Amino acid sequence: MLTQPIFDKLQQLRFYGMLKALEEQMQMPDIGKLSFEERFGLLVDREMTERETRRLKTRLRKAKLRQNACVEDVDFRHPRKLDKTLFMHLADCRWLKEHNNVLIIGPTGVGKTYLACALAQKACRQGYSALYFRLPRLLHELSIAKADGRYDKLLTSISRIDLLVLDDWGLDKFIKEQRHDLLEILEDRHGLRSTLITSQLPVKHWHEIIADPTLADAILDRLVHNAYKLVLTGESMRKKQSKLT
Repeated sequence: MLTQPIFDKLQQLRFYGMLKALEEQMQMPDIGKLSFEERFGLLVDREMTERETRRLKTRLRKAKLRQNACVEDVDFRHPRKLDKTLFMHLADCRWLKEHNNVLIIGPTGVGKTYLACALAQKACRQGYSALYFRLPRLLHELSIAKADGRYDKLLTSISRIDLLVLDDWGLDKFIKEQRHDLLEILEDRHGLRSTLITSQLPVKHWHEIIADPTLADAILDRLVHNAYKLVLTGESMRKKQSKLT
């Protein structure tokens, strides 16, 4: 039987995993010992694996994570009071299914961004969509979007992301336009999607940084009350690493 036409049709159908598996089977001298059902099952399994791998790569590419991090590589030895039990509970991604939030608070250099990216990467591995932004960059992009007519479209796209990571919350006080933008984003996501915040600023000072009592109450109500909190302390991990080199 001519096999090249089969290869060509699998290529046209984009059954790339099945194509690779069939090519490999053709090179196995004892493959004939397997039944048709067994061989076909191996082809189907390979195709499913290949497709899930491609979907994962797409989710990770679209997430635009700042660091290549994963929960398995998190350092629990560094003295920063990282609650291992809570972090590993978050790593199972149940909080995403329940549409809860996560706040990672601590001084600069203790690994907030790495932990956030690790949880986002695990979310992608579990089939969730994720998107990383430094908050100052997001606020800037929203301002530009208003000027060129993309604002509603950008808000809609953000509202559909399963996990939105906002890094560097509270570096500066929010101006009026930014307060309203944040409220719009959080209102769209409240009870429907999850948001992860990293900040150097303790939550008790967030009212001050939002700088409007009414909007601060509205923003924090949608963000804090259903959030898990990881509060870190200690010396900068970057400083520690520089001492070792």
